[in-house]
Amino acid sequence: TLPISDDNQPIDSNLEPEAGPLKVFNWNDYLWTKVTKEFGKEYGVDVEISTFYNMQESVAKLRTGQVAFDVYFPTIDVLPKMVAGGLVQPLNRDYIPNLKANVWPELADPFYDRGSNYSVPYVVYSTGIAWRKDMADDIAARSNPYDVFWDPKYSGKIGIYDDYREAISMVLLRNGIENINTGSSKALSLAETQLKEMADKVNIRTTIDGAYSKLPEGQFAVHQAWSGDIIAGPYYMPGDDYGDPNGLLQFWWPPGKGVVGNDTIAIPKNAKNPVLAHHFLNYLLENKVALKNFSWVGYQPPVEAMNPEKLVSQGYVVPNLRSAILAREALDSPIQPLALPASVDQRWQEAWSSFKSGV
Repeated sequence: TLPISDDNQPIDSNLEPEAGPLKVFNWNDYLWTKVTKEFGKEYGVDVEISTFYNMQESVAKLRTGQVAFDVYFPTIDVLPKMVAGGLVQPLNRDYIPNLKANVWPELADPFYDRGSNYSVPYVVYSTGIAWRKDMADDIAARSNPYDVFWDPKYSGKIGIYDDYREAISMVLLRNGIENINTGSSKALSLAETQLKEMADKVNIRTTIDGAYSKLPEGQFAVHQAWSGDIIAGPYYMPGDDYGDPNGLLQFWWPPGKGVVGNDTIAIPKNAKNPVLAHHFLNYLLENKVALKNFSWVGYQPPVEAMNPEKLVSQGYVVPNLRSAILAREALDSPIQPLALPASVDQRWQEAWSSFKSGV
C-alpha cells in the first residue's frame, strides 16, 4: 500500500468542481481531444493538454513545481517515486464511483497501489515488435524474434523506444532473462554491451512515435512497439493504405513471456482544480467514454464493457493486428515493469546513457 501522509490528505467529499481550466499532462497522442472537449462541454470548462516526451522528462518537470497540472498519466513504476516525493495527492474515491462500477476488479485494487490510494488505471498494453510485411521478413518466424534488432539488413530502418526501461527490458528478454526489474550487475552489463552492439550494427534510431506513426508511414521497416501504438497505426498510413486494407502491419508478442503493463492517471499535489480533476478521472472510466477514447488512441481501457475477444469483429482492431489485443488473463504475467530501488535505477540509467552517447 502506498502510504498517505498527514501533510498530504485527500480532498473533502461533496465539493463543487472548480471553474478550470483543467490542465492535463500526458504523452503526445495519448488522449482523444474529442473526449476532452466533450468533458469540457459537459462541465462548462476548458481543457488544456500539455505533453511530455517520456517519463523521465515528465518527472523532471513535475519536480520543479513551476507548473501546476491537474491530471497526470504516470506509469506504474514511476508512481511510487511520485508518492515518495510528495508530487501526487491521494484520491477521494467518493468522486470516482466508476472505479468500482466499471473497472476490471484486478485493476480497481491493483497490486502496485492497493486501495487505489493515488491512481486509477487508464489502459493496458503489451510490448512487442511491429513491422511492415512489405518491408521486412516475417519477424515472428525467427527462432528469436528479438534478434531482428541486431540484423544489419534493416540498418537505418529499425527503431526502439527512447525509454530506458523498455529498451533494456527487451535486451534482457532476448537473453532469456525474465526479471525485467533486475539489479544484477552481470545482467545489466550484458544489456549495455548488446545495446552498444545494436548501435554499431544497425544504425538504430530511438523514438517515441516510431511505432504508431513512422512505421505506418514507411519510415521504418521494424520497430519495438507497444500494442496500443500499433493498433492505432493503420490510421497513420498514407493514401490508399489508410486503415491498412492490405494488412501490411504486423505485431509479435510472446504471450506469457513478454512485457505487460498498464498506465495510470493521478492528480498532482499542487493541482489548482482537484475536484474537477476527480470528475475527469471518473469521466474517463465511463464505459462509453473509455471505448470512444480507445477507438482513437488504440490502447485498451480495462473496463467491463470492453471484450477483448470482440474487438476485431466490432471494428476496433484490424484483423492482421489481432495479436496486439491483450487478453485479460495476460495481466497475471510476472513480466511487468515495477519501481526500482534508487541504486538499481541509477545503474539502469547509466547503461542507457552509455548506449545513447553512441547513437
